[in-house]
Amino acid sequence: MRIAAIDEHEEERVGRGFFAISLPLRVAAAVIVVGGLAFAVRQPPSMTAVPVLHRTTEIPAIVGTAPLRLTEPGIDPVRVEPGRIDPKSGLREDVLGRGSFAAIEAPVLRLAVTRGIGSERAPGLFVLAARRAALAGRGEAPLSVSRAVPRGVVATRFGPAEIAEATLTGGALTRACTAFVLTQPGLRIDGFLCAPLGGAPEPKSLACTLDALDFDDQSDPTASALFRQARARSACDGGGNAAADPAGKTGSIERRRSATKN
Repeated sequence: MRIAAIDEHEEERVGRGFFAISLPLRVAAAVIVVGGLAFAVRQPPSMTAVPVLHRTTEIPAIVGTAPLRLTEPGIDPVRVEPGRIDPKSGLREDVLGRGSFAAIEAPVLRLAVTRGIGSERAPGLFVLAARRAALAGRGEAPLSVSRAVPRGVVATRFGPAEIAEATLTGGALTRACTAFVLTQPGLRIDGFLCAPLGGAPEPKSLACTLDALDFDDQSDPTASALFRQARARSACDGGGNAAADPAGKTGSIERRRSATKN
């Protein structure tokens, strides 16, 4: 009986000792687990899990200013912007401007000379006019085309130019202008011309303006030759009268025909 009592006493003593030793270990383990969870919460998510987005849109290459000029006299200076080369087509576009759309008392000209193989395959006149209006020049706000009515063609030194009476809007100001486009193999000239005081320019005014356009670049003998050949074909003296468009449409703008009764 005494041996059994001693054994029970030893087991009780050992049990109390094991509990005394294991309790601190359990507390320490719990502290480690809680600390590990807190550290994991504070860590930022791995950067490798964030997808990287790459720009795929090609932008035109900006190149030097072309020797494009306007010999027509005027108060406002002529501005020639740096050239832009389309990365897909390889066509080069040079933009020339004169005057401010906000200055209602003065004329406004904005045109683009596009060079390269295939530049004569132009989109419709309305598309070109909207593009030229939206791409504002230095210090100018973008414009929009609210209305465009075909007016046939005008004789110019470069050949016939398709024209349309275009209503351009910029902010609270609206002006009646003439949108135009003419093409030759490897060359396209498009833009718009606005007369002073809100009136639409006369056809002769456009012909004379294009008469004054000059370009001579040794690095582009093809376009330079086209301009030299056109110098002998002045249309300004001939009046630059507009002729009706026999096809009934100018570019992509269909002429509205008045309804007639049978």
